[in-house]
Amino acid sequence: MSEQIILILEAIGTIAFSITGVLVAVEAKLDIFGTCVIGMITAIGGGMIRDVMLGNTPPLIFNNPFILLLSLLVSVTVFTALYFKKSLFKHKKKIEEFNNLFDAVGLAVFSIMGVETAINSGCGNNPAVVIISGMLTGIGGGILRDVLTKNIPFVLRKHVYAVASLAGILVFYYIRAIIDNLAITSVIGALIIIAIRILATKFKWNLPIINIENDGTKK
Repeated sequence: MSEQIILILEAIGTIAFSITGVLVAVEAKLDIFGTCVIGMITAIGGGMIRDVMLGNTPPLIFNNPFILLLSLLVSVTVFTALYFKKSLFKHKKKIEEFNNLFDAVGLAVFSIMGVETAINSGCGNNPAVVIISGMLTGIGGGILRDVLTKNIPFVLRKHVYAVASLAGILVFYYIRAIIDNLAITSVIGALIIIAIRILATKFKWNLPIINIENDGTKK
C-alpha cells in the first residue's frame, strides 16, 4: 500500500512540475529539446539530489522508467499545445495562475514523498535528514530549472516557498507517528503546503529582505 501511494504521489508531482518547467522554458525561448530537458529536470531533479544525499545510487528514478516517460510525454504535449496555440500567451496572467497552482501541487507532493523516501531508507529516527530530504525533493528541481534558464531561483526570493514546504513536512512527519494511515497523513501535509503557497501568492506574502536601494537616507 505504501509503495502504491508513493507511486501515485510521484506521478502527480511529475505531471505538475513538468508543466511548470515547460512554461518557464517556453518563456525563456528554448526549443523543444531544451524545453523537454527543463521539464524533466524540474520533475526529477529534486529526487535525484535527495537520492545522492541518502546514498541511493544510481538515483531511484532510473529504476522507474514510467516516471521518466511520463515527464517526457507531459513536456512534449504541453510544448506542442503551446506551439500550435500561441494565442494562449495573450492570457499571461491566467497562465501564471495555472503555473502557480501546478507548482504548489508539485511542491506539496514531492516534499511529502521525499520525507517518506528518507524514512523508507532507514532515516526515520533522524529528523534533520528526513526534513532536508523532503525539502530537497520539493525545491531541488525548481532550483535546477531556474539556474538553467538564468533566473534567480524562485525558492530564494518569492512567496515563502521553502517555508511552505517545511511547514507541511513537519506536520506530516510528526502526525505520521501518531496516525497509522499514510494516505491520510500525506493528504494533510500536502494540503498545508498547497494552502500556504496559494495564500502567499494571493496575498503576496514574502519573507523580509534588506532593500539597500531604499534605506531612507538622504543623499
